[in-house]
Amino acid sequence: MMEKDSKVYIAGHKGLLGSSLLRNLKKEGYNNLVFRTRGELDLRDQAATDDFFKEEKPDYVFLAAARVGGIKANIDYPGEFIYDNLQIQVNVIKSSQKNNVKKLVNFGSNCIYPVSAPQPFKECYLLTGPVEPTNEPYAVAKLAGIKLCQAFNEQYGTEFISVIPASLFGPNDNFDPEKSHLVPAMIRKFHMGKKKGEDVTLWGTGKPRREIMYVDDAAEACIYLMKNYTDSTPINVGFGYDFSITEIADIIKKVIGFHGGIGFDTSKPDGIEAKLLDSKKINELGWKPKVSLEKGVQKTYRWFLENVR
Repeated sequence: MMEKDSKVYIAGHKGLLGSSLLRNLKKEGYNNLVFRTRGELDLRDQAATDDFFKEEKPDYVFLAAARVGGIKANIDYPGEFIYDNLQIQVNVIKSSQKNNVKKLVNFGSNCIYPVSAPQPFKECYLLTGPVEPTNEPYAVAKLAGIKLCQAFNEQYGTEFISVIPASLFGPNDNFDPEKSHLVPAMIRKFHMGKKKGEDVTLWGTGKPRREIMYVDDAAEACIYLMKNYTDSTPINVGFGYDFSITEIADIIKKVIGFHGGIGFDTSKPDGIEAKLLDSKKINELGWKPKVSLEKGVQKTYRWFLENVR
């Protein structure tokens, strides 16, 4: 059981999910938290990662460090997406095993499910078919991380679990127009459109459906799973409902107060048609999300106004 004084390492504590884990762990009274910035520790460096684990000897690990991005970033940098994520996972998971970490939570992604799998995605659908081509390198790396955890549990008796969250958004998200995911990209576009009095153009047709979840809900779920889940089978963490891209855009423009026109560039890819998760397993364990999409967008936009220029 993760005690309040257990040493907990959050890999990726500056990122979207990692920063939320840090906030929520502090809120729950955990006071022995360990973290390093990317400048202090490059998790792609095997020797440096191993030295860190030997020195700090964390009891519990949240592996939230990753190279992430939207469709454009995945298309532009496939080599970096597969290499960086493989390196980070291999180094952190192996160092955790070598240094007797009691439990590790590894994070997958909803894009790792086969493109042809039925909706909603059940955990048993993993590896039953090819994934969406626009993010295949990233998805393959994330699948490898899950398999690495399972293999180590089988061979070494470790307790490394894998969580598959819905698409996340919230404070500390990446709002870079070249690298951001759906919600932060829309927030920035609608904000700039409102500021300049210009219309906004979105990628694709607006028809694909996406399940998106406020990041603090996901962080609370992952802390809950650290305490209550031990199975090697990956577990979905979702909001339980999906929205079309057009519906998401309507909610975000309402929150921001954007009154211009919205166009769609159908020459750009849509990505997978839908990726709703079946979260029955975690719901039956006693966890459900609390923050609605509109409320989450309101919180995120406030953070954007205060922190992004």
